[in-house]
Amino acid sequence: MRVPAFLSEALEQFEPVIGLEVHAQLKTRSKLFSTAANQYDPGQPNQFISAYCLGLPGVLPVVNAKAVELAVRAGLALNCQIRTTSIWSRKQYFYPDLPKGYQISQYDEPVCEHGHLDIEATKGPKKVRILRIHMEEDAGKSIHVDGSPYSLVDYNRAGVPLIEIVSEPDLRSAADTVEYLKQLRAILRAIDACDGNMEEGSFRCDANVSIRPIGETKLGTRCEIKNVNSFRFVEQAIEYEILRQAQLIAKGDVVVQETRLFDSARKETRSMRSKEEAHDYRYFPDPDLPPLVLDEAWVDDIRAHLPELPEATKARWRALGVPEEHVLTFVEDQGLARFFDAAIRGHAKHAVGIAQLIKGELLRERKSDVQAVDVDALGIRPEDLAELVELRESDKISSTQQKKLFTAMLQKGAPLATLLEEEGQQVDDPSLLKPIVDRVVEANPEVVAKLKSGNLSVMGFFVGQVMKATQGKAKPALVRRLIEEAIASSP
Repeated sequence: MRVPAFLSEALEQFEPVIGLEVHAQLKTRSKLFSTAANQYDPGQPNQFISAYCLGLPGVLPVVNAKAVELAVRAGLALNCQIRTTSIWSRKQYFYPDLPKGYQISQYDEPVCEHGHLDIEATKGPKKVRILRIHMEEDAGKSIHVDGSPYSLVDYNRAGVPLIEIVSEPDLRSAADTVEYLKQLRAILRAIDACDGNMEEGSFRCDANVSIRPIGETKLGTRCEIKNVNSFRFVEQAIEYEILRQAQLIAKGDVVVQETRLFDSARKETRSMRSKEEAHDYRYFPDPDLPPLVLDEAWVDDIRAHLPELPEATKARWRALGVPEEHVLTFVEDQGLARFFDAAIRGHAKHAVGIAQLIKGELLRERKSDVQAVDVDALGIRPEDLAELVELRESDKISSTQQKKLFTAMLQKGAPLATLLEEEGQQVDDPSLLKPIVDRVVEANPEVVAKLKSGNLSVMGFFVGQVMKATQGKAKPALVRRLIEEAIASSP
């Protein structure tokens, strides 16, 4: 969206105010109130369902204890207070993908509240307050068929356990919003509460956007952007909405409270429905579910067993000298993070070299394979990769040998020790290398002449010839020294 001059001036007088409602699907084997599988497969509609998912009469909900544990884990990781007693409520509305006619959620007494997440915002560190985290069941999915007078409904997602993480309106830019979402997703993945897959909808957000004059404390009229499922689209949607609202105000119009959708093809938001007043969902406590009562000792045990959170992990890796680019790549992928930590266990002084090999060679191979392949499926043990780096950095093998061994580990899936026996260690015995060096020097008198005349670039030719003759096993530094001695003594 091109910004006219008058609008640029208007924007300087306003600040954006952004609050988020993030829905995260919990990583449980079954759904929140039934034993139906919590599984994603768009190719098998209505296969992972039960009588409860379809809202059939007489079927009662049974709370999934694992879902409650994951919700509490998320609340603790996000510095929330945990309610030992919370209430299940019915949120009532009518839509084809909600077969019961209501959604079981939590309203005035959620399981977690009053937390915060610290982010590195564009203007420095910022604390984003979290108002609440409540549990609820997901709805099904309506599928609208282009050109057809009907829609389809897939109930596989109906009843999937969710947490909704509601922030206070503390964010002030699209970029800061994306940073908040990235850190939030990284935390949920680190504690194994949510897989964070935005394409599949297991991590999605609604953004409430408004603008107000700089210095004003009263909030402006907000518009809600629904169900944005990528970081790039979140940033584009918020930036467009800020500009749209500023343009309305600059022209003397008013911003109308409404729900909007983001059109990723046109990179703009468009109206979905007006929202002059808050929806009356007629919340009331669910008569089929008693209050959710948590034992304080149980909550304390969850707190004691929380894994290391991403910010602490990044700080630990940075202290080892790992480049920031690698730190950010690894912390975004729990498989990579676990692999890297396993590799540097006992090999901390080689952390940088291990990180570089993973980032360069391992990820290159991973991308050439199935997109979502697990690092473990590549067949390289982290301890073998660490030993490979240690051998190279202690100059016991050459860079050529390192690459050859790495490729062999990928292709054969064999332990490094086995491959080293087949490949052999680096040749660093001068008595074995000197005859080879002498032959190479004697066979290339014209190159010797160039080197003696000061053309030092041809040294690489000699080193390359010796490495070729030894199948890359010769120690490069020793080869170079022997070449210099041979040329110095040649006529």
